[in-house]
Amino acid sequence: MRFLVDECTGPSVARWLRQQGYEVFSVYDEARGMRDDDLIAKGNSENWILITNDKDFGEKVYRERCLHKGVILLRLEDERAMNKIAVLRRLLAVYEKQLVNQFVVVTETHVRFAEL
Repeated sequence: MRFLVDECTGPSVARWLRQQGYEVFSVYDEARGMRDDDLIAKGNSENWILITNDKDFGEKVYRERCLHKGVILLRLEDERAMNKIAVLRRLLAVYEKQLVNQFVVVTETHVRFAEL
């Protein structure tokens, strides 16, 4: 599985995902300042699942109808890296096989697969 980790989600999340054996493109480490349009296009054309905590991607997917290979939107009260990692650990343990081509909103207590 391949994850494109948005700059705002941070390098700690990208490092943790790599340690778990996933292929990762970290915007923070590899393409700082990348525009949202370019980010979602890269994810779609190169088969990356985008992990972000930028709710603008909901707008891109639902209003602008941008194509994607999957978006995980983290809507967390606690934005610290360790909390993001804990939430992703739980998400991947249960839903890993269901993430491709889905728009998923994740909080500390809920996972919602949004309808397109």
